[in-house]
Amino acid sequence: MNDKKSESRYARQTIYPKIGVDGQARLGAARITLVGCGALGTVIANTLARSGVGFLRIIDRDYVEWNNLQRQVLFDERDAREGRPKAVAAAERLGTINSDITVEAVIADVHSGNIEEFVDGASLILDGTDNFETRYLINDVSIKREIPWVYGACVAADGMVMPILPGRTPCLRCIFDAPPPPGTSPTCDTAGVIAPIVQIVAALQAAEAMKILVGALDDVKPRLTQISAWDSEFSSFDMSAAMEAGGCACCGQREFAYLDGRETGRTAALCGRNAVQVRPASDTKLDLESLAERLRSVANSAPQVNRYLLRFDVGAYSVTVFRDGRAIIKGAASPDEGKSVYAKFIGN
Repeated sequence: MNDKKSESRYARQTIYPKIGVDGQARLGAARITLVGCGALGTVIANTLARSGVGFLRIIDRDYVEWNNLQRQVLFDERDAREGRPKAVAAAERLGTINSDITVEAVIADVHSGNIEEFVDGASLILDGTDNFETRYLINDVSIKREIPWVYGACVAADGMVMPILPGRTPCLRCIFDAPPPPGTSPTCDTAGVIAPIVQIVAALQAAEAMKILVGALDDVKPRLTQISAWDSEFSSFDMSAAMEAGGCACCGQREFAYLDGRETGRTAALCGRNAVQVRPASDTKLDLESLAERLRSVANSAPQVNRYLLRFDVGAYSVTVFRDGRAIIKGAASPDEGKSVYAKFIGN
């Protein structure tokens, strides 16, 4: 970008003394890994792309559906109609918003075997996920590799945000030693989610990200912020004591159970969907065209295949298969049911 165009694009941002010209240059040199590009992820990506972050890697395992459009701001009806991969659709939209930054789309499920590759060289990791397992995995790699990250979560009309600076602030496991048992916490499926809380949480995550990226680390406070959008209530809690108490398995004892693969699975229920994701036990590369031909005799109608994925309906299930072997099985009520459908129609 030429200097005059850059000055014009970011003029209102560089006037702010906490950023200034030097801070803007730092944003331009930053490399971000965004894990998840759904509700939170699309708002975060949109905000940071417009702010001039130089490199944004967007990783998402899913495709766009109609019920995403209520809160996932980078997608439109064409994306839902075609079932486009979220990472690809988001990257293309961001390219029309700011053509001077680099956006890398990665269609993948983040797990213990690939997350270190995805965060390599990153200045910051941002949480756009919808499940505890992936957040604890991000926390592990953050502490191990000493890369800051910003936690964010929301459901119904409530949300939470916390920045994590390895060695300076409490990590996620200092606050929540373990994820809640299955079935004990509300989810998008059981409680829904409204767009305003998504916007608020993601905006606060982006603000924390900007502080970190411009080097204003003294302004990054060890606080957990809780928000109720419906009641217009904000609460902020100083969590310093959680780190000072010591004993954290992750940042204190440097035990990385999630990164080591001891606390991960190959199946996951997807938030807001009557669906299960199944991931193969080892890396693979599917020939989707051949699989589509094989499924013609059992599918309810002709399977649909493109360069990214294969979609087919069989019985009461709608199945989307990606080239890396992952499948999202809509209509599966449990991980075991999802694995059974996968084995029957795709293979072990």
